[in-house]
Amino acid sequence: MSDKRRAEIEAKRAKLAELRKARADRQRAETERRQAEPGPSSGARRDVDDLVNQLVGSRSGLDTGGDLTPSSSLPNTPPRSSTNLLHGLTLSPSGRVSRQSDVGSDKVSMGTTMVGMMEHVDRVLTPRFIPDLIDVEQELFELPQRERVIYNKEVQTTAIETETPQISENEIRQQIMRERELEAERIAQDKELEEESVQLEKEIEEEIRELTEEERSHILSAPEFLDFVEQSSKIVQRALNDGYDYIRDYTIGTEANGDDSEGKRVKRICAFYDERYGKNRSITDIDWSPKYPELSVASYNKNPAALNEPDGIVAVWNLHLLDRPEFVFHSQSDVLSVTFSPFHSNLVFGGTYSGQILLWDTRSKHLPVLKTPLSAAGHTHPVYAMQMVGTQNAHNLITSSTDGTVCSWLVDMLAQPQETLELIHAGHNKTGEVAITTLDFPDNETTTFWVGTEEGNVYQANRYDRAGAKAGLNQYDIYKGHAGPVMGLHFHPLVGAVDFSDLFLTASVDWTVKLWRAKSLAKPSTAAHAISPIYSFDEADDYVYDVKWHPAHPALFGTVDGSGRFDVWNLNTDTEVPIVSTNVGSGRAINKLQWDRKDGRRAALGGSDGKLYVYDIGDMALPRESEWTDLQKTVAGFIGGAQANGVVDGDATRIVAGR
Repeated sequence: MSDKRRAEIEAKRAKLAELRKARADRQRAETERRQAEPGPSSGARRDVDDLVNQLVGSRSGLDTGGDLTPSSSLPNTPPRSSTNLLHGLTLSPSGRVSRQSDVGSDKVSMGTTMVGMMEHVDRVLTPRFIPDLIDVEQELFELPQRERVIYNKEVQTTAIETETPQISENEIRQQIMRERELEAERIAQDKELEEESVQLEKEIEEEIRELTEEERSHILSAPEFLDFVEQSSKIVQRALNDGYDYIRDYTIGTEANGDDSEGKRVKRICAFYDERYGKNRSITDIDWSPKYPELSVASYNKNPAALNEPDGIVAVWNLHLLDRPEFVFHSQSDVLSVTFSPFHSNLVFGGTYSGQILLWDTRSKHLPVLKTPLSAAGHTHPVYAMQMVGTQNAHNLITSSTDGTVCSWLVDMLAQPQETLELIHAGHNKTGEVAITTLDFPDNETTTFWVGTEEGNVYQANRYDRAGAKAGLNQYDIYKGHAGPVMGLHFHPLVGAVDFSDLFLTASVDWTVKLWRAKSLAKPSTAAHAISPIYSFDEADDYVYDVKWHPAHPALFGTVDGSGRFDVWNLNTDTEVPIVSTNVGSGRAINKLQWDRKDGRRAALGGSDGKLYVYDIGDMALPRESEWTDLQKTVAGFIGGAQANGVVDGDATRIVAGR
C-alpha cells in the first residue's frame, strides 16, 4: 500500500471518529437542555396536579371537620344519630345556635347554609307546644379542645407556592413544532452519519484485502522493501547472536582456582562463512576496521563453478552478526588484496587479479564507486599488496603488482596514479622485472619500503630520491635467505620504551620464518651485498603463508601455514618452538593473519576453505614492563650467535636502545 493511500485511509478514519463524537455531543446537549428547560406539557401537568390536590384537601376537610351532608345520601353508609349531628352545637346568648370548629377553640359562623340546617334541627327537636321561658343567668365555661393531628401520605414539607407562568396555546404549539423539527434533523444527521460510516468501513476493507500473487511479487521485489528487510533483519540477528549469558550466577566458582595454562590458550570466537558467497572460494586477504573493532573485511577469489556470480567478492563481517556479512561488494576480477582506509571508516580498497584498484563505500551498493582504468598508466598484473601511508590530511594508497610496478594513488582520484615506480633489477638474467608478492613500510616511514619477491629475496626501495639513495629499487642490498617465494613481510610496530622498528619478519613457502634487521638507509651499498637474517624459525611443517608482529606485545608474533595451523611465538619465552600451536578449521590451509588494531587480543585468520576464523589469545596479549628489555637481550643474543657463525656482518649489530 502506498504512503498516499495509507494517508487517505487514516484521514477517513479520523473523519469517522469526529462524526461519531459530534453525534454523541449533540445527544448529550439535547438531554441536558430537556432537563434544564421544562416544556409546556410539564407546566400543564403541574396545574392539573394542583387542582386535584385542592379538591382532595377540601373533601378531606369536610369529612374530618363535621360534614353536615346527611350520610344517608351516600350509598352503603349508616344514618347518623341526632346526638352526633348536634355534637359541637352551642347556644349563644342571642338565641342562635353555633358550632365549634374541630381544629381550635374559635367559633365559626355557619352562614346561610347553617341557618337552613338549624331550621331542620328545630323541626326535629322542638315540641309542638310552646313552653314558658324564663330568664336564667348562668356562667358558661369553654373548655379547650384537644388538638387533633391529621397525617396524609404526602411528603410533609412546607409547600412553597410559585407563580406558574401562563403559556398560551400558540406558544405550546410552536414549541412542539420546534421540538419535532429538531428531532427530525437529528434523525437525518444520524442516518447520514451511519451511511458514511458504512461507506468508510467498506473502503477500509477494500484497502486491506488479500493481495494477489502479482501484487505480492511486485511488493517483494521493490528496492525499498528489500532495503528495509535487509536493515531490520540485521538488527534482529545482531541481538540474537549476542552470546552473553543473561542468567549467569556470579556467586558460583568465585573460590575455584583457575587453570595455570588458561592464559596460554587461544579460544575460537567465531567462524564467518556464508555459503552463498564463500562456496568454492578462498580468502586472499583480511583487515580490521580502524574505527569499529567488531568489523573485519575479507577478500575472495573466483568460484569456478558459479559462472553467473561475480569473480571477486569482498565481505565485511561483524562479530555481532555471525550468519551473514554486514556488507558484500562485487568485483569483475578476483580480489587479491583488501584494506580499510584508516582515515575514512566507510571506504574499502581492493586490488584485483586484472590489475585494477577498486574503491567501495559502505554507504553505497555492491558495485565499486571508483576504479582505475585497465591501461598502461596503472597496473596490468595482479596486485597482491597494498598499504595506506601518510596522515589524515596527506595520505596515499601504495599498491604493487607482480610486474614490479609500484603506484601511488589519491583516494578520491583513481583515474590515473599520482606516481608510478618501476622496480628493475639489472642483475636478473631473463627479465629485469621484480615480481612483488608482498610490501610493507616501517612505522613513521612514507618514502622507503621493503618488498618480498617470487624469487625469495627481499629488496629495499624508495619512492623518491633522498640523501645517498635514488628513487627505485636498491639492487645492491639483497636480503637473501629464503629458497622460495616470500608470502609475508611485516615490520615491528613502533610501540613501547625501546624502538625495534628496524626488525622485520618474513614468511616463505620454504617452510621457514626469518627475522631480519633492516640496513641503515644512510649507508647504501654500491656493490652487490647479500644481507642474511639474524634468526630463522624452522618449526613449520608446511608452507608458511603469513606472519605478523603483535601490535602491543614486543616479543609476540603469529604465523599461519598450509596445514591449517596457527602458531603464536614469544621470543622472550622460547625461540625454538611456539608457545601455542592450534589447528584451525578442517585442516585446510590458512592464507592470511591479521591482529585487531585495538589491543591485539583477537586474531583474524583467512582460510582457503572460504571461512574467516577469529581467535582470542587472552592474557598473552598483555605485555609486562620488562618485555622490551628482555627482547633487547634476546635480539642481542641472536646477533651474537650469527656473528659467531659468520652469518652477519657488523652492520647487523646495530641496536637502538631507545627512541
